[in-house]
Amino acid sequence: MPTDHIIALLIEERDKLNRAIAALQGSAKRRGRPMKAVATAPVVSAPKRKRQSAARRKAQGERMKAYWEAKRKKAK
Repeated sequence: MPTDHIIALLIEERDKLNRAIAALQGSAKRRGRPMKAVATAPVVSAPKRKRQSAARRKAQGERMKAYWEAKRKKAK
């Protein structure tokens, strides 16, 4: 087998492999909406929540119990 023929076969095989790799990686032409870039998105931290103290939580619970009790009495 002449070396020119072997080189042509190897180049052909290389081209097939390159096309297969490109297909698996994804082509440059994508259809649809572009994906969000993770690196370009600004980093936004969640706002800090205000925590209730135990006393405020207990007072709120008592107010809600009174509220629902009044609602039940009004419904009857």
